[in-house]
Amino acid sequence: MSETVYSKKEVLDKARELGKLISETEEVDFFKKAEEKINKNLKVQELIGKIKNKQKQAVNLQHYEKREALKQVEQEIDELNKEIDEIPLVQEFKQSQKDVNHLLQLVSTTISNTVTDEIIESTGGDKLRGTTNKSPFIDIKNS
Repeated sequence: MSETVYSKKEVLDKARELGKLISETEEVDFFKKAEEKINKNLKVQELIGKIKNKQKQAVNLQHYEKREALKQVEQEIDELNKEIDEIPLVQEFKQSQKDVNHLLQLVSTTISNTVTDEIIESTGGDKLRGTTNKSPFIDIKNS
């Protein structure tokens, strides 16, 4: 059995290739288009600007311990967030973020599971039990 050993640099080079491949998927393409629409939408940009201003006010009010005024500003921020979340374009953008994150999680899990399976197999282990080598404590009668 010939085992190839790769350097960390080679693995990272492959990871960059995989990253480039992922960046060219339908999910990422849709995300980029949705983000571009968000950035060009005046209503969305206006609401984002209002939210940022209210957040600055909230930080100042918190600093000066103006609790009642802070509550009011936080409520206004919540209302602005609800308003922005009701815009279909924003909903589309948020869904595209979820789709890209799901793809990245799927890739990460697949890599992790593959590495684990390879370790188990290369040590003569048992994938079903998740052990990396044959345990001397396994019941021979059931084998």
